[in-house]
Amino acid sequence: MSPSRLRPNDGVAPAPKSHYMPSMTTLAPFAAVVFDMDGTLLDTELVFKEVVWDVSRSLGFTMTDAIHLGMVGTSYEASRALLVESYGVSFPTAQFDSECARLMTARMQQAVPVKAGVRELLKELAERRIPRAVATSSRTKSATVNLGLAGIIEQFDAVITRDDVVNPKPHPEPYLLAAQKLRTPPADCLAIEDSHAGVRSAHAAGLQTLMVPDLIQPTDEIAALCRIMDSLHEVRAAAFAIEVA
Repeated sequence: MSPSRLRPNDGVAPAPKSHYMPSMTTLAPFAAVVFDMDGTLLDTELVFKEVVWDVSRSLGFTMTDAIHLGMVGTSYEASRALLVESYGVSFPTAQFDSECARLMTARMQQAVPVKAGVRELLKELAERRIPRAVATSSRTKSATVNLGLAGIIEQFDAVITRDDVVNPKPHPEPYLLAAQKLRTPPADCLAIEDSHAGVRSAHAAGLQTLMVPDLIQPTDEIAALCRIMDSLHEVRAAAFAIEVA
């Protein structure tokens, strides 16, 4: 794959105009793309929400929206700290983690849905020979299994997980490592995220950062660090100045 910096429509004819809606914005040129996983590539956050509520209830605790949303996009260490802060030191974090992992694995074995526009965007990037990576706060086993079950793991040149870094998101290390693996300067990479922690991580690493909100909406602070788009279909249109369905 060539790491040369690409501009909209390089080497690819625009899509037919019939029955298409044009994008109203374009992106700066980029040479590689780094995706977050849960909530960005995989439509797993609502499943995780159900699991968190079920496991908390089974352990005798009441989950809240505020606590759950505080866990989205963060590392397991940050989630554990939030749970202890919220419920006290008696909260059984190890049992909670183990049971959540068990239930998520069981539900993902049934199906791992991808977010709208994922397959189309990945196909476009592959056709243009643009390198692609994943930077996730999930553990390696979970990431590789879920990306594999979703049928998209082979689309990525690198998968950076919590096990690969010392400092997880919102620290810039995951995105800096992803850019390194793609042999592309961070400033020439595009990051696509759905969480506040992820946006902070990508922005701090110097990547052109997009947020496609899933469960969490951007605050004014987050909006100042990135561009907000409604879907990956919109990202594809803006990235390549093409018209999409």
